[in-house]
Amino acid sequence: MTEHKKIPLPGEGGKDEGQESSLFERASGAFGLDGFGAAPMPKKLDERPLKRAKKVERKTTAIAEPTEASVEPATDVEAQLPVPAAAAPAPVVVEGAPLAPRLEGTRHTVDRAHLCQQGLIDPDGDVSELLEEFRIVKRQILRAARDKGTAKSRRVLISSPHPDEGKTFCAANLAIALAAERDMEVVLVDADIAKPSVLSTFGLPKASGFMDALSKPDIPVEDLVLGTDIANLWILPAGHVDNHGAEYVASEATADVLDRLTVGVPNRIVIFDTPPALAASPAAELAKHVGQVVVVARADQTGRNALEDTCQLLAACDDIKLLLNAANFSPSGRRFGSYYE
Repeated sequence: MTEHKKIPLPGEGGKDEGQESSLFERASGAFGLDGFGAAPMPKKLDERPLKRAKKVERKTTAIAEPTEASVEPATDVEAQLPVPAAAAPAPVVVEGAPLAPRLEGTRHTVDRAHLCQQGLIDPDGDVSELLEEFRIVKRQILRAARDKGTAKSRRVLISSPHPDEGKTFCAANLAIALAAERDMEVVLVDADIAKPSVLSTFGLPKASGFMDALSKPDIPVEDLVLGTDIANLWILPAGHVDNHGAEYVASEATADVLDRLTVGVPNRIVIFDTPPALAASPAAELAKHVGQVVVVARADQTGRNALEDTCQLLAACDDIKLLLNAANFSPSGRRFGSYYE
């Protein structure tokens, strides 16, 4: 083994006595490692031109957004100068529909015995099977209205494929059941303009109503709503009926009238008793303005084809429910209301 003292140092006993070289230099010459050397240093560096600050003019006028072609790269000095803040944009004011006015019509007395004679719910009576049935129905209506939370969802259209299937019976009972809710207003609209029957159902006198509000824009619809002594229940009669009633329902005035009844009043439900969908056109027109449709089918009478055609005519509303009326048989043997007897 060679002692470390005898290892020749650079400049001592090399191949050429007068040549100084390191181990790396000799290895570079032997193995061709010249390409791994450091890059040569330039003898003179280019002088970097000085940058001068540009004169900034301050103006009191509004600052326009610069276009892409007019934007110049900012120098280091310019970036340090304060930039005048742009004026805040003016707030955008969106005007919504006016809130529905309060209902303050004259209240009329409803004969409870007359309601019972027609098989309707007695608002002051005991819990009955009929009341329990419509309690279940109204829960579905209220749930859909609250889930959507719009004025349109609080408008409910009641119709049937043909006459004598119980649409007015169901509309009246649903209105009475809904009126029993706390802090709830219910407006029952007689939209069966060809054969109105809501006033006679409740034993109320004839009066102006829905059609008058559509044909005469200067008449506020809230002034035509009749009050009843049934808490929270209001009735809008059909009003003056003529041969052009269907055209009035199809006009733009319908949306304005319905907005005055529902917009901005989340505790108000409006129920429309409309003509049979396969017998008259107003039901299909009103379906464009409501958020829920209830199609009444009478057991052992309403056919499947009639139901399909009715749903197709009322398809302008995307929430259609079916209500089976006059059913005497229940496979589960249920008897709503019997628990309270």
